[in-house]
Amino acid sequence: MTRIFIGTSGWSYDHWKGDFYPAGLGKTRWFSFYAAHFNAVEINATFYRTFSPATLEKWRAQAPEGFRYALKAPRSATHDRLLLDCEADLSAFARLGMLLGERLGMFLLQVSPKTPCDPPRLLAALKAFPDPTRVGVEFRAPAWDCPEVIGLLEALGAAWVNVDSPAVRLGSRLTGPRAYLRLHGRQRWYASNYSDEELRQVAATVQELSERGAEEVYVFFNNDVGGYAPHNASRLQHWLNP
Repeated sequence: MTRIFIGTSGWSYDHWKGDFYPAGLGKTRWFSFYAAHFNAVEINATFYRTFSPATLEKWRAQAPEGFRYALKAPRSATHDRLLLDCEADLSAFARLGMLLGERLGMFLLQVSPKTPCDPPRLLAALKAFPDPTRVGVEFRAPAWDCPEVIGLLEALGAAWVNVDSPAVRLGSRLTGPRAYLRLHGRQRWYASNYSDEELRQVAATVQELSERGAEEVYVFFNNDVGGYAPHNASRLQHWLNP
């Protein structure tokens, strides 16, 4: 039976206070409030800086049973070096992520739009992770949508990240045992509200992936501006569990 994980890209947003978070709720209690509503969160902060092992152990300890984290790979590897000669850094990042234990859901490898389509480069990056089936790859250039790349992901069991944004409509590609969906906002990047009809379409995509054999489906809303993300995630849960 497919396990479905729904959440947002981060949880610590000051502009969510008084909207998603009750006005009187202290910031130290935000995560426990978040985790009472959702069973997963995508951490974008790992893209920008390295966290200490103690922080990862804290994240593991604070998460309830069944909760999952997705960690975004560092920009030094994906956007500065464009996946070239970055295996050591990605391996170190993966080892850090493994401190989450069973709370680790996925790693997110976002390929910069400046990265030329180079399957061997991608293969080396994915092999830096101990379990490529726990890596979701988000491509930001259409050149990567080709049979050779899709075949590579299928061979390793890595997930093609299905993206919804002003530039791309949500697909349902399944290349491994886990599916990964990132919803950036359909009208404006990071700043548009999904309608109920659009969320029904997302729910239908999740159900389709489940029927096609996905063991786990991860869905993250990255439209945090305006506080849309948690409300859209909550509504999606309604459509999947009416």
